[in-house]
Amino acid sequence: MHRLSFTVALALASFATYAQTWSVDKAHSKLGFSVTHLALSEVDGNFKTFDAKITATKPDLSDAIFELTADVNSINTENDRRDTHLKGPDFFDAAKYPTLTFKSKSFQKVDGKKYKMTGDLTMHGVTKPVTLDVTMNGPTVMENQRGKQEKAGFKIAGTLKRSDFGVGSSNTAVVGDEVEVKAAGEFAKQDNAVSEVKK
Repeated sequence: MHRLSFTVALALASFATYAQTWSVDKAHSKLGFSVTHLALSEVDGNFKTFDAKITATKPDLSDAIFELTADVNSINTENDRRDTHLKGPDFFDAAKYPTLTFKSKSFQKVDGKKYKMTGDLTMHGVTKPVTLDVTMNGPTVMENQRGKQEKAGFKIAGTLKRSDFGVGSSNTAVVGDEVEVKAAGEFAKQDNAVSEVKK
């Protein structure tokens, strides 16, 4: 028993030593989507308020775990009337389900900078697995007036069905069922990553 406890403690200490936390730079990131209207045109939108982070133990981020939270009430399609409708019971029902979340379970390299990411998306009170295509740029050390900092950029794309999450119904058939996810993120490695993990 004592040997097992020592092994577990050693493993946790090793993780605390090498784990990295990367925070999203919101000024250079976007969480967006696109959906068809009347099968004729596309409507683009985004969530203005969101947060995301990456946790990894490998310097090349090849074992990255992505976590994201978005405020549904911040949905923006450049049309106030439409945004109000999307927040209402017919679609997101933001009063009842004010946030959507995503946490990755797998991040696998396909080729070069290309990766496949699978994780759980929770939206409208429903959790479903989704698979996304990811292009990673970096990590690389950038230098500015505040000194050097390690950064990485990600372009994320994928398709999901709103009906899988109970968003909309047959009464909202004017809106396509397939939603194209379009996200881009710039992340910066945090100097206090080790101390945060230890806590």
